[in-house]
Amino acid sequence: EPHDSYAEIFDALRRANTVFVAFCQDMWRYISAELIVQRAVAGEVGSSTMPQKVNPIHFENAEGNLGLANAMFTFFSSKLPVSRLQRDLSDSTVERNFGAAFGHCLVAYKAVMTGLSRVSVGEDAARRELKAHPEVVAEGLQTILRREKAAEPYERLSKLTRGRRVTAGDLAGFIDGLKLKPSVKAELKRLSPLTYTGLAGKLASGRR
Repeated sequence: EPHDSYAEIFDALRRANTVFVAFCQDMWRYISAELIVQRAVAGEVGSSTMPQKVNPIHFENAEGNLGLANAMFTFFSSKLPVSRLQRDLSDSTVERNFGAAFGHCLVAYKAVMTGLSRVSVGEDAARRELKAHPEVVAEGLQTILRREKAAEPYERLSKLTRGRRVTAGDLAGFIDGLKLKPSVKAELKRLSPLTYTGLAGKLASGRR
C-alpha cells in the first residue's frame, strides 16, 4: 500500500480541522465583545491575574490542539507517499505517531463541545451593537427599492452609508426624500437592525 489512502484521510481531517479553528477564533472574538457570554463554573480559575475574568479557555485549548494535529497531518501527507526506491522504511516511525495526531483532534473536539455547553447569547451587548449600526438595514432598503424599480438603489445607499457613521435619523431622512408611495415608505421605515435578517432564516434552514 503506497500510503495514498492515508494522505487522503489526513488531508480531509486537516480541512475539517481548519473549519473548527476558524470557528474557535470566531467564538473567541464574540466572547471578547460580550456578544457571546460564558457561564462561570465554581472552582474554575478564570485568569491567573484577573480573578473576575471567564476566559474562553476551551476554545483556545481546541485551537491549539487543532493546530498541532494539522501540523502533523500535513507532515504525514507529504512524507508517507514518498519512498526512496520503494525501499524506504522511515514510514514506520512516522506511523507510530498517528495516534498523537488523532489524540490532539479528540482533545480539541471535546473542548469545543465543553465550550459550547457553557455559552449563551449576550443579548444586551448584541442589542447595543445593532442599535449603534442602523446602516445594516441598507441591504433591506435597497432590496425594496429594486422591487419598486427605483433608480440606482445600491449607488444611492452606498453614497449615504459607505464608510460613514449613520443614524436612524439619517435613514429616515433618506426615505422621506424618495419618490415612493406612502405605504412603501412606511415599509422601509419599519426595517430595524434589531429584527432585519433578510433571507438568513431561509438559508439557514435550507428553505428557498
